Amino acid sequence: MSDSIRRELRLLKGYAVLITMLLGMLSIAAFKQQAPEKVKFTEIDVERINIVEPDGKLRLVISNRPRSTGPIYKGKPFGYPGGGRPGLIFFNDEGTENGGLTFTGRQREDGTYSSSVGMSFDQFNQDETLTLRYSDENGRKATGITIAERAPVDIYDLIQERDSINQMPDGPAKTAALEKWAAPRSGVPLRAGRVYLGRDPARSAVLNLSDPQGRPRLRLRVDSIGQASVEFLDAQGAVTARLPQS
Repeated sequence: MSDSIRRELRLLKGYAVLITMLLGMLSIAAFKQQAPEKVKFTEIDVERINIVEPDGKLRLVISNRPRSTGPIYKGKPFGYPGGGRPGLIFFNDEGTENGGLTFTGRQREDGTYSSSVGMSFDQFNQDETLTLRYSDENGRKATGITIAERAPVDIYDLIQERDSINQMPDGPAKTAALEKWAAPRSGVPLRAGRVYLGRDPARSAVLNLSDPQGRPRLRLRVDSIGQASVEFLDAQGAVTARLPQS
């Protein structure tokens, strides 16, 4: 075998080794790109974070006010646009909003202020059924927990029906349609507050228990000067008995 042939064989072997190494490096790089990565940050500034399921459905949105989401039903926006709810919004397995945590607070140019915090949990395919709220309008404060019942009506259909009525020209027909829309469904109100426990704007500690129509029937109160009372009310809201009687 001549020296020239030996040199050519050595070059071919070198090319084969080099190509094998390059293919191996490319395979490793491709695997690393496909594999999920865990990234650690010490601090980040961000306007919105979407937590999504593998299929892309929203699970949680954390955002500032301008980038906040409006209501979403099974991945479809409805009701009103986003941009007004800074905080956290939760979504169920189907990508439908089912609660959240929102907060506001600012002082106006005239020195007055307003502040609010609200955490809510929604009935399935409906609206708030359990809420924890604080509001303060320049010193007029209220803080409380509310438990409500809602008619078993799909919220998306309900809002679509309302929006369709709102497109009607103003007049008796539109008014009647809205009254019918807001009426109970199969005897169940669209919303009925059943329990309220909190501190009202009159600085009273209050527990209100209401009937299935949302009418207060039993009220326990300790007022702003420390006087305690228990009141029983009829369906029209009139006090039928009170302790103490004076």
